[in-house]
Amino acid sequence: MFIQTEATPNPATLKFLPGRVVMPEGTFEAKTPEQGEVSPLAQRLFAVPGVTGVFFGYDFVTVTKADGEWQHLKPAILGGIMEHFMTGAPLFANGYGATEEDGEEFFDPEDASTVETIKELLETRIRPAVAGDGGDITFRGFKDGTVYLVMKGACSGCPSSTATLRHGIQNLLRHFLPDVREVQAV
Repeated sequence: MFIQTEATPNPATLKFLPGRVVMPEGTFEAKTPEQGEVSPLAQRLFAVPGVTGVFFGYDFVTVTKADGEWQHLKPAILGGIMEHFMTGAPLFANGYGATEEDGEEFFDPEDASTVETIKELLETRIRPAVAGDGGDITFRGFKDGTVYLVMKGACSGCPSSTATLRHGIQNLLRHFLPDVREVQAV
């Protein structure tokens, strides 16, 4: 098994590509070892000193570190991912499944068509690009011209996430939807 690694725009996060599907649907993020207890793979990764976050996407795993150098952490992380997939262990224990739950969505029913367009643009144009950088962005709400998004994986805490939100996503949404004034992360 060969696992590729890619840098992400977030220097504290690396993307690992095991060459197979990690999660056929949805995403999973654990920012603490306790959140990672539902996944044997997340448990292995949190056992590596310095690992502070784990994110699973369709065909990748991103790992976030607090301290330490990647050159010292990478071998243990690669070993944990390889061991997990070679043993055939399930991604989640006890029937746990991934959810897209980031909290309840909120928007005025009058804005339903605008929200539908926002979600379509997120799904077709934004999320694929963000997944390429080892993260994910999901819709949370729309109120008074402001779109609220949840940033996950490499996007969460990334130094360039503000630029991505302001110059990338906000401009794209404004182009298609004049009702959108700004975009904020929650």
